[in-house]
Amino acid sequence: MSGTPLSSPAEQFGELLHEVQMRRLFPDGKYFVDMEPRRHPAQIMSCYRRLVAYDDATLAAFIAEHFDPPPNAAPGRVGRNGDPRETLLEHIRATWDHLVREPQILGKFSSALPLSAPYVVPGGRFREFYYWDSYFTMLGLRADAREDLIEATIENCTSLIERFGFVPNGSRTYYLGRSQPPVYYLVLDLSLEVGNGAAHRRLDALLTEHSFWMADAPLLRPGEASRRAACLPDGSILNRYWDESDRPRDESYAEDVLTARASGRPLRDVFRDLRAAAESGWDFSSRWFGDGEGLGSTRTSSIAPIDLNCLLFGLEQAVARRATALGVNEIALRFETLARRRRQALQTHCWSDAQQRFGDCLWSTGQMTTSINAAALFPLFTGLALERQAQAMAELVRRELLAPGGLRTTTVRTGEQWDMPNGWAPLQWIAAMGFDRYGQVDLARTIAERWTSTVRRDYEDLGPLFEKYDVECQVPGRGGEYPVQMGFGWTNGVARAFLDDAIFPVHGCPTRDLQE
Repeated sequence: MSGTPLSSPAEQFGELLHEVQMRRLFPDGKYFVDMEPRRHPAQIMSCYRRLVAYDDATLAAFIAEHFDPPPNAAPGRVGRNGDPRETLLEHIRATWDHLVREPQILGKFSSALPLSAPYVVPGGRFREFYYWDSYFTMLGLRADAREDLIEATIENCTSLIERFGFVPNGSRTYYLGRSQPPVYYLVLDLSLEVGNGAAHRRLDALLTEHSFWMADAPLLRPGEASRRAACLPDGSILNRYWDESDRPRDESYAEDVLTARASGRPLRDVFRDLRAAAESGWDFSSRWFGDGEGLGSTRTSSIAPIDLNCLLFGLEQAVARRATALGVNEIALRFETLARRRRQALQTHCWSDAQQRFGDCLWSTGQMTTSINAAALFPLFTGLALERQAQAMAELVRRELLAPGGLRTTTVRTGEQWDMPNGWAPLQWIAAMGFDRYGQVDLARTIAERWTSTVRRDYEDLGPLFEKYDVECQVPGRGGEYPVQMGFGWTNGVARAFLDDAIFPVHGCPTRDLQE
């Protein structure tokens, strides 16, 4: 395990990776960077440079000679086929073990990061651990009392923070330049462990993750940003998504190169913003577009996202609460102050009285963007919104985002996967729990019911569960860089949680599987 290098495939294989990806030697660019080198990268590159001339067939033969296929790389779905005799609930319960991977002894030059405990993969091309996926997957694990996998997930998140200072986007070396939405504090809330040693260790990990997001923040002046922290014109500190690299993503190399070339912008700026969008989890969406209408105008690093900052507000509150419980009062007071300041900054810059909605803001000006999207419901989920704001957001959702099959992601149709007409499991959960928190139980139940009916309908018609759905036509979602994937961790988790009557204790959840 200790032999795994921290350099990415792009750093190890440079011009070879460029040729493989730009020639599209494999239909999915992620396949090559997940392959297992059979010998030291320097030896492979030495052999490669001795190839005087080659065509695609020669290059493919070279790859086959020097690399093994990715472990667990089944040509079809990762998960299991539906059994027509199984209800949706029974199918989800039976799928967990098909998505579990045990810690492996990795090849010395593998791009996979070693993990200390079993982990649940999302499915399809996503054959490793992913950060924000894990929380939404765990909701289903909690409903099915899979304490073993809940504690294993917490152990993996905690040990990754201890090793790297943050939880990477996924457990691959090519993800080490970025994280994902910071849900570690939510992951911890699903644990039943209460031991004092675990509590101190987890508080330390929360503090470490917060430092990752706030690096250099005390040094910033109005209008400045450094990595993931930005100082707004009034001196408020908010956060943004970022990545340590300004190169094309290893796993989507050709896509990034072609997008950047067509953008008319400096290539490195485009690469950085695409990577930042990948850190957001919303890769890709009109939410990040600038003055242009296409992917090349993505300006993620210019935006202080409402969801990221609401999660950091939740993180700061969680640190204060856990520090108080452990008697670390100085830390508790400091983080209560940080949470209060962030709440004020979000109320000032990410709420519009004129438009009666929450949204992202441009950190350089403090002005909101025009995008109407489901991320604006995070203030309800984290309890940051006022009652009147929650009411206004309920009206906006009914008017703009609610579809026959669940919640739309945005109101813009671009062909990107985090845009209309697609809906995603995490956003259904955030919306339903947010509205339930503010007493909008009927709307919460409607979102849960419509989403789960979409999942059930497609399960009964097609067999598997999918990573995303078209919530207008109630079919598997589409758009983006790759075909819709099957499996699927967070869809299983959210659908299973919605099938639990305890989610809406006042009335019971109408999405209960009546076939049981």
